[in-house]
Amino acid sequence: MKKDTDIDAARQARPGSAAGRDTGADRAGSEFHPLVSLPDNDNLPAVVHPGLHRYLKEISQYKLLSREETEELAIRYHRDKDPEAAYKLVTSNLRLVVKVAMDFQKYWMQNFLDLVQEGNIGLVQAVKKFDPYRGVKFSYYAAYWIRAYILKFIMDNWRLVKIGTTQAQRKLFFSLNKERKLLEAQGFKPDVKLLAQRLDVKESEVIEMSQRLGATDLSLESPLRDDSDDERKSFLAADGASVEEQVAESELHERLEELLGKFRATCNPKEQAILDDRLLSDEPATLQEIADRFGISRERVRQIEANLLKKLRRYFEEEMPDIRAYLDAMVESWQQ
Repeated sequence: MKKDTDIDAARQARPGSAAGRDTGADRAGSEFHPLVSLPDNDNLPAVVHPGLHRYLKEISQYKLLSREETEELAIRYHRDKDPEAAYKLVTSNLRLVVKVAMDFQKYWMQNFLDLVQEGNIGLVQAVKKFDPYRGVKFSYYAAYWIRAYILKFIMDNWRLVKIGTTQAQRKLFFSLNKERKLLEAQGFKPDVKLLAQRLDVKESEVIEMSQRLGATDLSLESPLRDDSDDERKSFLAADGASVEEQVAESELHERLEELLGKFRATCNPKEQAILDDRLLSDEPATLQEIADRFGISRERVRQIEANLLKKLRRYFEEEMPDIRAYLDAMVESWQQ
């Protein structure tokens, strides 16, 4: 039975393993790896983390493969699903994951090792999907998967509520501020219309993403002010009808039921059957069903129904003069 070497390789590569833990002995007894030496750029706070230093020191023991060796291993895995070939492909490219992750740490300041771990998962996925017969260099192909998994992780964890659920939103997340600064450097005012044209998205999407990027997460249960007991959700606008509209509609329905009861008492049996079983029923009877019940023609039932509607309209206009618009909609739905 084949062992799952992909998972083993991912575990070996996981920065949160023993290789990524920071101990006092690590800090006191070893120098930093060259890749994690203190940079001049203050925007790179993650690269001097002792856990990253320990992780880089561990993965540096894996041999870098030549293109020929990589192609041979890729063919072995593609053809035979050789777990040993997959293991070597993963471990020899762990430093590539760190290199790709470095490009995204400005978007994720919490812990650089989070990006490395997500990139490692993308690397394993690249080994599974890679086709060595297409003439593509494995490192180029793997970088695509590594980048994709890192991007997805950032988008999913940037805020408590996801801010990039569509392709356009994901595009704007990484491009909007960059394009705005580029326009300003060129002397243009980065208004919504121009940004939408340059990024090939809708203006509404630019506005929405600008609001999302400029806002912070707030709990609906949090107080409106420090000295207030009122919660923010108490001031959210309701999507449905207002209380006044609901009360008015309830009173109208009660009045209509009362008038319908009085009107029904003035109808003959045929009219009552059409009113109850056809006009007011959730499952209206057909003209033929009512015709068979009373032994008359289908056309005669249609005539009685047309006269009944006219009679009903006059009755309501006399009792409720302001109900004309409501009756127009009701008659239209009945006729359909």
